[in-house]
Amino acid sequence: MPRSVKYALPFVILMMSVLYIFFIPEDPLAIKLLFKLIPMWLILLYGFLQFQAKKRPVHWLLLAGLFFCMLGDGLLVWFVVGLTAFLIGHLFYLSAFISQWRYSPIRMISLLPIGCYAWFMGHRLVESLQLSGDDALILPVLAYVTVISLMLWSALMTGNLIAGIGSLLFVISDSILSWNMFISPVSYSGVLIMTTYYSAQFLIAISIGSLGERRNSIGL
Repeated sequence: MPRSVKYALPFVILMMSVLYIFFIPEDPLAIKLLFKLIPMWLILLYGFLQFQAKKRPVHWLLLAGLFFCMLGDGLLVWFVVGLTAFLIGHLFYLSAFISQWRYSPIRMISLLPIGCYAWFMGHRLVESLQLSGDDALILPVLAYVTVISLMLWSALMTGNLIAGIGSLLFVISDSILSWNMFISPVSYSGVLIMTTYYSAQFLIAISIGSLGERRNSIGL
């Protein structure tokens, strides 16, 4: 990757993310959606530029995950359609991380708190959906909670610190979004959701450069 692009593109991603989160008004929707997607287009490009000289399946799987999550961004105005695109994106992430599995007893234990999180979020979401009469959303939402939880666990099992933090931020972002949408309002939800989301995707894009090798591991 050219040195100028290496340092300039992250700065442009940051500036476009800040512009969308803090300055672009809600209306008109088309303009709002355009500026929402620009950081993801740039992150996709940055992810591609992270490819190693010897391209491996894990690199393409992560790039596909970034692409489908970008589609989810644009389609979330139709909630189930956007959720499906995000679900597909997480399945690509899950496949990529599983291919880089590095067994460790300490990392294996992370399944316990992640499982507790999945049960708690799933339980609260089902309760709220039943109360609101949105029973048709129960299965898609539960499937999403299950897949994103497995995605986080598989990222931690790679031993890659950047991928692990990025995946954790993704779970935090989606948890705030779900809680705010279905359970109760969250103060500054828009800012919290998008800052954690863009950070998550950027870190996952960076991890493309180190996954596929045994180095850059957490070491646990």
